[in-house]
Amino acid sequence: MTKRYQAPIVKKAFDILTAISKSGNGLRISDIASDLDISKSTVHGITAALEEQGAVIRDPSSKRYTIGLTLMELGKAAYERVDIIQAARPVMEHLMEQCNESVFLGIRNQDRVTVIDIVESRKDFKISSPIGTPLPLLAGAVGKAFLACMAPADAADYLKAHPIRRFTARTIIDPGAYLEELQTVKSRGYALDDEEYLVGVRAVAVCLSPFFGRQPALWVVGFKAGMSDDQMPRIIDQTLNAARRINRALA
Repeated sequence: MTKRYQAPIVKKAFDILTAISKSGNGLRISDIASDLDISKSTVHGITAALEEQGAVIRDPSSKRYTIGLTLMELGKAAYERVDIIQAARPVMEHLMEQCNESVFLGIRNQDRVTVIDIVESRKDFKISSPIGTPLPLLAGAVGKAFLACMAPADAADYLKAHPIRRFTARTIIDPGAYLEELQTVKSRGYALDDEEYLVGVRAVAVCLSPFFGRQPALWVVGFKAGMSDDQMPRIIDQTLNAARRINRALA
């Protein structure tokens, strides 16, 4: 049997946070020590560290600890992520069945796009990526979709500060040409990648409506043989329809 790693101080910290969160008016150090059978000195050290990180707040007059904004922010972020996935997953599964290509859901995270869910194609040869994978923002269709949501001046400033990396011979690296492409993306409502990020791979991406201040996107990725010129119009329509359905669910 594998021995599980134990971190007593971490467990005590979580026990303290749980006790504080369940209290109506907060807890003093003596209350926490008594309820959890932990020494006052240990409770004092842990709550001081938690307070420094914003996980708990101490009222100067009552000396009671309550849950801090940091935990609220983390909980809100976790809730939003789960809510987006729950709303999008059935639609993503249906879209995959329609086009038989891998369907991704991601959120912009500064200069990266983080994959938060994927429905893989049933094909033997398919495009896949683990959940949590960070992708360069200026790479392929999804990056174009995100930048097309920005004001043209802001997108131009971003490109000045972040030179485009050449991934393949087809990558658009000229800022002027890239900005023109963004205008096309904005006018038609979707972005395309024709072997610009990976050789032999195509993609179509659509930005979803902002959700709690976060910008998600939906995209379909597959090998060029499965996303041929004849098939692309159908896949584009299916992706746009899926995006509309997810937006309605999130609304």
